[in-house]
Amino acid sequence: MEPLPSPPAARSFWRRRILDPIVALLTQGVTAEKITRTLAVGTLCSLFPFFGATSLLNLGVGLALRMNQPILQTLNQLLGPLQVVMILVYIRIGEWVWGAGASRVTVQEILRVFREESFMEFLNRFGLAGWHAFTAWVITAPLLLALVYVPSRPLIHRLSRRIRKET
Repeated sequence: MEPLPSPPAARSFWRRRILDPIVALLTQGVTAEKITRTLAVGTLCSLFPFFGATSLLNLGVGLALRMNQPILQTLNQLLGPLQVVMILVYIRIGEWVWGAGASRVTVQEILRVFREESFMEFLNRFGLAGWHAFTAWVITAPLLLALVYVPSRPLIHRLSRRIRKET
């Protein structure tokens, strides 16, 4: 009597949510270069320092540049927690760029006022911080694009070649 084959190993979250969709796209004719550009631009748009704007920004930029929307929106969801942290980083960089004194703004305070107060109250309290964050985001955008694009390009191209060999 033959032993029963062991069940396949459970695939990790990253495999199911990141790698498998990329593999599926590579096998459907989306080029490795397009995926790499989409990952870089999607990361940049997903870290835009304003709550609620990243989905629309990814949608608009993705449509304008003909990028893969499922990758952009998945990346946007995955980077949500990092976006919240980066808002404070962007505020601090912007304060430094503009020579403003360091504010006492915290992520918790931003989130609380965003949820509990009116939009005008939110703008009154954090308008200048938003300008600082936006300035820093624009200044750091080329660096962020490079930090994602340069290391992911050879990885995605290698994955693409490997998939082509297997099919």
